[in-house]
Parts: sequence; C-alpha cells; structure tokens
Amino acid sequence: MHPNAEHVQSEHDCRAGHARTNAEPEPRPSTPGKYTCPMHPEIVSGQPGNCPICGMALEPVAPTAEPDDRTELNDMTRRFWIGAVLAAPVLALAMGEMVPGLNRLIEALGERGNLLVQFALSTPVYLWAGWPFLERAWKSVVNRTPNMFTLISLGTSAAYLFSVFQLIVSATSHAAHAATSYFEAAAVITVLALLGQVLELRARSKTGSAIRSLLALSPQTARRVVGDREEEIPMEQVHVGDILRVRPGDRVPVDGVLLEGNSELNEAMITGEPMPVTKKAGDTVIGGTVNGSGSFLFRAERVGGDTLLAQIVDLVAKAQRSQAPVQKLADKVSEWFVPAVLLLAVITFGGWLLLGPEPRLPFAFNAAVAVLIIACPCALGLATPMAVMVGIGRGAQLGILIRDAAVLEKMEKINVVAFDKTGTLTEGNPTVVETVAFKPYSQPELLRLAGAVEALSEHPLGRAIVRAAGEHPLPKATGFEATVGSGVKAEVETHLVYVGKPSKDETPESVSSQLANRWRHEGKTAVVVLVDDQPAGLIAIADSLKRNSANAVKRLHDLKIRSVMLTGDNQVTAQSIAEAAGIDGVIAELSPEQKQTEIAKLQAGGQTVAMAGDGMNDAPALATADVGIAMGTGTEVAIETAGVTLVKGDLDLLVSAILLSRETMKKIRENLLFAFVYNFLGVPVAAGILYPLFGVLLSPMIASVAMSLSSVSVIANSLRLRNSLRRPA
Repeated sequence: MHPNAEHVQSEHDCRAGHARTNAEPEPRPSTPGKYTCPMHPEIVSGQPGNCPICGMALEPVAPTAEPDDRTELNDMTRRFWIGAVLAAPVLALAMGEMVPGLNRLIEALGERGNLLVQFALSTPVYLWAGWPFLERAWKSVVNRTPNMFTLISLGTSAAYLFSVFQLIVSATSHAAHAATSYFEAAAVITVLALLGQVLELRARSKTGSAIRSLLALSPQTARRVVGDREEEIPMEQVHVGDILRVRPGDRVPVDGVLLEGNSELNEAMITGEPMPVTKKAGDTVIGGTVNGSGSFLFRAERVGGDTLLAQIVDLVAKAQRSQAPVQKLADKVSEWFVPAVLLLAVITFGGWLLLGPEPRLPFAFNAAVAVLIIACPCALGLATPMAVMVGIGRGAQLGILIRDAAVLEKMEKINVVAFDKTGTLTEGNPTVVETVAFKPYSQPELLRLAGAVEALSEHPLGRAIVRAAGEHPLPKATGFEATVGSGVKAEVETHLVYVGKPSKDETPESVSSQLANRWRHEGKTAVVVLVDDQPAGLIAIADSLKRNSANAVKRLHDLKIRSVMLTGDNQVTAQSIAEAAGIDGVIAELSPEQKQTEIAKLQAGGQTVAMAGDGMNDAPALATADVGIAMGTGTEVAIETAGVTLVKGDLDLLVSAILLSRETMKKIRENLLFAFVYNFLGVPVAAGILYPLFGVLLSPMIASVAMSLSSVSVIANSLRLRNSLRRPA
C-alpha cells in the first residue's frame, strides 16, 4: 500500500485502484480542494502532489477561471536554468581538447583537479536541480510502480555515483589511474530532462484553455434589486428568487426568467448561435450570455453549480479526466515496459562488458545508461489523455458536450444515425394550422376542451393546442391520464375528453379519415378530439423542418453514414418530413419501447447506432444506442441519458461531433504509433545494435534529448485538435 494512501479516495488499496486503469473510471464529483492525475483519474488527493503511479503532478479536480497554477512550472524552470549554468562548464571540461582555449586550464587543473571541479559543479545539478526526479523515482520504488522517473533517475544516478566512485579511487590510489568520469552525462541528462518537463508543462497548460474560456464567461458580481434599492453583491450571495438587474453590456450572472424590460442577448458562447436573441418578459435568460443595449430585471432560477454554464463546465471537466478504452493498450504495455527496460539495460551492460571492444567498461556504461534514458515511457503515457483532453475541450467550444472518452471512441465507429422527428429534425415548435369541428361543437369550443386536457401535458403537440386555445381561461380538467405514444384524456365539465391519434378502426371513406390523410400527405400531424367517445373534430398541427436538417443528413451520407427516422407520428406524415430531409428510411407509429427495440434490431444486424432525440419518450432509445445524442433544447431526461449533448440542438453539430471523434481517435493512434515506433527503434539503437556495422553508439545525452522531444511531440500533435473543425454557421 502506498505510504500516502490517506490521499487516495478509494474503496480498495492503491494497487486495486491501479488495476482499475484498465476499466471504466469511476465517476467523481468535481469537489473543490481535490486533485487528480490526468493519466490515472482514479487517484484523488486532498492536496497537491505527485501521482503515486506515474509520478506526474496532480491537477485540480474542480476547474477554475483562474490561470493555471504555475508553481511547478516556475520551480522546474528555475531548476533548469540554474542547472544549465552549472552543467555547461562540466560539459566543457569533460570534452577537454575538443573545446578551444581549455587545454591550458585542463593541464593546470590536472586529471584529479578536473574531476574535482566537475564533481563540485555537477553535484548541485544532480542533487538539487534533479531532486524532483529522484523523489518521484524513490516513491515509484516504494510503491512498486516503476515509471519514467525511475528510468531517468537510474540513468543519472548510475552516471553520477559511478563517477564519484572513480574519483574516490583515483584520490586514494597511489598508482597512476586514468579515471573514467560521467559527471557531464549526469548533469546534462538532468538538465535536458528538466527542459522536457518545462516544455511539457507549458504545453499541458494549453489543454485547459477551453474550460477556462467557459468559466471566464461568468461575472464576479451581480446587481440585486431590493425594493427601490440596487446593490452589487458577489456571485456567492445570489440566491434562487432574487431579482437582479442586467445593464447594457453586462453579462447575465445566473439562469433565470425575464420579468421587466427587453433586450437582445448574445448567446454565441453557450449555443454557438452568432445572431443576438431577442428577449422579452417571460423568456429565459442564460448565465454568462452578453446583454445588448437594453436593461432588464429577471428572477434568478438557477444559481451556483445548477446553472447551465456550471453544468457544462462540470461535464467537460469530468469528460477530460475520463479514459478511452484504447488507453487499455497503453496501460497493459506500461505494466511490463519499465521492468523490461531495466532487464534490457542489464543485458546491454553485460553484453558490452563481455563482448564489446576495449575499453569495455565505458562502452557498457554508455549503452546501458542510454537505454534507460531513451526508453522512458512518458510519450506512451501521454498519447491518449492529452488527445482526449484537447478533443473534448474543442467540442465544448463548438457547443458539443461529450460525456466521457469512451463515448468519443464509440462515436468514431457510427454507421447509422437514428433521428426522432419532433424537436430533432423539426424545430420542435409545432403550431395549430387548421381546425375542423363537427357539430354541435364550434372551433373555439373544440380548442377550449382540447386545451383544457393538454394543459396538463408536457408534449409539444399538446402545448401547441394550448397556445391555439388563446389566452382565455381554460376549464379545469380532472382525472388526467396519458398513454405514451397514443394520447391523453381527462374529464372536463362532466365530459370525458380524449385528444390523440385517430382510431385505426375508422373507415377510410369517412370524412375525418379522408381529411386526416390529406393533412398527413402535406406533412401535418392529425389529432382527433373525442368527447364522450364521439368525434368532436380534428386539429392539424405542423412543425417546420430545421433549416439545417437536410444539410446535416447530406453530410452524413457523404461520410457513408445511413440515416433513419424513428417516430411516434403517422407513417404518411413521417414519410413526408423524411423526404424533405433526405432521410434513408422511416419507421413510424412507434412507442418509446418500440423505438428502443428498433435500435436493438439495428445493433443486432451489426450496425453501430447513434440515436438523436430530445424528448422524454426518446430516453430508452438514447440509453440503448451505442451513442445517445440529445438536443440541448430538449428535456433534462433526454440530456441525462445521452452521451453527447448538442447545446443548441443544431444537427450540423451532430456531424461535427462525429468528425471530431474521428480526428481525436486519429490523433490518439498517431500518438501511440509514434510512441511505440520511437521506443521500438530507439532502444535497440541505444543498446548499440548499429555499432558493429556503422560504429554508431548513442550518447546518453542524445538519448535524453530524444526522450524529451518524444513527449513534446505527442503533446504538440494533440494540441493540433484545438484548430480542428469550425463552428457551423
């Protein structure tokens, strides 16, 4: 068990926690004051420090708008520069005659004096500048989790201690002794490793830019209105129900409902919509959006962590800490990689000592240390988490919220997208376009009765009927019952009123059947109203296709992805909408359970299916699909069930999400390939495989440069995702 196990919040010991790196990470709340490892999210500590598994610095679990804590970067930078100043003369003295002007100085110092000066200068580099590596290496030994710092410290320690031993032997021996020194290797490798850490820390800080840009949207204060008085208060003091004023140019502090005044809000950073949105009394306002020229009062409805902006930030932060299934490959390799490198370094040393040319010991030592340094698995460990962090952050900037890295990986394989109709392909704002009442009822009376029942429903079609009933008071409905996918009924003024799908038992020759069929062919939804089981009339409801639905479906076709519509609406109506959108297939008149069944059928046929929906009735299908995609304009149930949320319900973003997943997985594979090839080629070269043919033996210092560049290359490749795709217009 780790000696600092009190910092690891786990049900089991840390060894069990380490084993979970090959499984799905447990979800953890974004608790302030907690720190976690970007490569091992199961490690959670109550204070800053280093990961006991990989040795990397722990990062805050809860994101903040403040710039990254630069303590470690500043410390590493200071150690690098001081170490570089001290290591430079050590390298010059070790190179001897190769440096012009040093011959006389070296002759004056003598061999032992030269070694003493190198010892004096390299010791603070090894012990002080390289202390973070030594400390993390020691913890890796104690915790039995060898990592990159184990190899770095073994290499520098072997070079430094061997040189000290040689210095002692030369100082105590009365015989002539040509001491072999590696002080310059210990010092320069330490400095180069520090340089790699500095470059890596700087690059890693850029991966959090997406979250910081979101957090920066939230203002620090709000203007609360109490009676005739206004006061400026910190955001922490804003409570639900407070009346707040937003002045021209201000950011809306929290989510709420506009009470007085009107204005235009720029919601681009939340929804991606570039055009300002007009807001009037009764409309919702989103925290973090920018007010235009008007001033208004609104009532706070969601504050703190309940605001949309806070939920987006929390979702993105959790997703960035999750692990993609492809990470299992890197984890499995890492389990045996470091021990294998240690064994290979021993074999290399022994092979050169037994079979190498004279002087054998220096050759053996050089090759063994070079193997230890060049084989550091840092690039392998960074390959997946860095790409995941940048990819999910980029998605958040585009208005695509991805729940975790596993969803990101699954999305790449999608070859069928199933769409709900209302609110997904269509605007989700249906309106009553025609009403036919049967005697003895009039159109207003028909809408009044139907509106009374639908007032208790949350269905979009029901809300359209309520709006059509006008602003007049509706009678009270009792005994409300809803049959999902069919209709609703209730008792209104002693009459049993049913509003829903027309009966299939009705003869095709009837007037109502003919009228309903005509509406359906026009893409309208026919709703029948029954009063005491007798037809009272029909209501036609239309919902226009979203302006970008057809374009999104076409883009899916370009990506070789098939589309299908799953809807509870009538087959004829659904077919009309599907043809306008370019959908490949339609399955209509489905209940929520039947939608779920259709998704399962597609999966059973070998398809990888994404389901896009926005309503409560879509939740079972969203949960069953390989990837559930919820419209951010839909119900909370749908959003909670889905793996991806499109903040503004834009279907172009669905295509962007698939493209982003493909780009991210491409970067992960490139990173892993680079890391594997780098080690596959680098380790044999460091061991001396080219020496018999070409006389090439890799210097430990060159190996250190290559090791640092490998990590920086992986991070730089991942950061290219920040510029991938463009926000749909």
